[in-house]
Amino acid sequence: MKKKKEEVQETNGVNTELLQALTLLEKEKGINRETLFEAIENSLLTACRNNYGGHAENIHCEIDRETCNYNLYMDKTVVEEVLDPALEISVDEAMAINPEANLGDTVRVELKSREFGRIATQNAKNVILQKIREEERNSIFNEFSAKEHDVVTGTVQRYIGRNISINLGKADAFLSEGEQVRGEYLNIHDRVKVYVLEVKNTTKGPRIQVSRTHPELVRKLFEKEVSEVADGTVEIMGISREAGSRTKIAVCSNNPDVDAVGACVGMNGSRVNAVVDELGGEKIDIISWDENPAIFIENSLSPAKVVSAIVDGDEKTAKVVVPDYQLSLAIGKEGQNARLAAKLTGFKIDIKSETQAKDAPGFRMEDYLLDEEEGEYGEEYYDENGNYIGPEEYEEEEYSEEAGTVEEGEESGEADASYEEPSESEETADEE
Repeated sequence: MKKKKEEVQETNGVNTELLQALTLLEKEKGINRETLFEAIENSLLTACRNNYGGHAENIHCEIDRETCNYNLYMDKTVVEEVLDPALEISVDEAMAINPEANLGDTVRVELKSREFGRIATQNAKNVILQKIREEERNSIFNEFSAKEHDVVTGTVQRYIGRNISINLGKADAFLSEGEQVRGEYLNIHDRVKVYVLEVKNTTKGPRIQVSRTHPELVRKLFEKEVSEVADGTVEIMGISREAGSRTKIAVCSNNPDVDAVGACVGMNGSRVNAVVDELGGEKIDIISWDENPAIFIENSLSPAKVVSAIVDGDEKTAKVVVPDYQLSLAIGKEGQNARLAAKLTGFKIDIKSETQAKDAPGFRMEDYLLDEEEGEYGEEYYDENGNYIGPEEYEEEEYSEEAGTVEEGEESGEADASYEEPSESEETADEE
């Protein structure tokens, strides 16, 4: 049956071999079939010009997209005396092709590709191969450009000095020493997930730069592991990372019925552990984001407990007080916990224990209260209803200091608590 089918295709004029080759190239290399047809047409035109010495404008190639059959022909003008065989044809030769041909007419002369010489054939082959390579590079570039700033899985192929070549399937990625996690050693043939930093199109093909240290790698891994993060129910508000050691991420929920931290941790820590394993055991702290900077800073210092946090939003500074026994925990090893919290919140954080805060200016609440002894909060600045009206308004009021009674025209019980400073003459009279 298969042999009969091939015979039917041949009798119908279908170039089965070329059709199968184009289908295979389109599938494996991701090259558009129309681009391949154009490459073949250009290669045949090049071969014709090299073999027959024709001009570009009078040589044509047509390929049937359905049958893959092609026709090569040269347009020649009918003349009495042929001076340029590449452009002209005699009357007798023209009438042999078209009996109705007359002087001045254009006759289409068919060319046979089998008559091409070895050099012309090799040139045609090179044109096709070059076009295939160009389209393959463009296809790979377009594919990985769409994956820029995303996570891909590759295989460690080889070490190039201190850099690593990662095989991504159709292309190789470049993992530089600066984008590798300190202390992490990748063996040949290990499968790893990397973050695509940049894709450049060069003459040698696309150059793909990847990273294992970028903070966005953590975000993308959580998007793949946590469905609530992928669909936007839980949002990652910020990430601070010291690759290979520790990461803090702040999350919030757009659904009041969904616990953001619990969703990222998963049952028995299954979700966060999957990310930790992918990062080679890197510790991850998941904290709740809060629009109140003080609360957010308290959460960011987890697992340490915070007694108080005084925040200056304009200066982007925070003074935090923690229990004496948790000072080292809040600061972390070599200051890592405080450093990551500051990077996550965007605030400069100064941490002191309760004992230290007692004698440290700016860490006591009374440092932020105005001194009442100076009269700034005295009752003379308030009316009987407790409303602050300022010292300027007291100068306009009349108050009898001797009797302490209400002036005429005012009703009893509506006396103002304000006063007017006595004049120098009154002070002298009082002294006498």
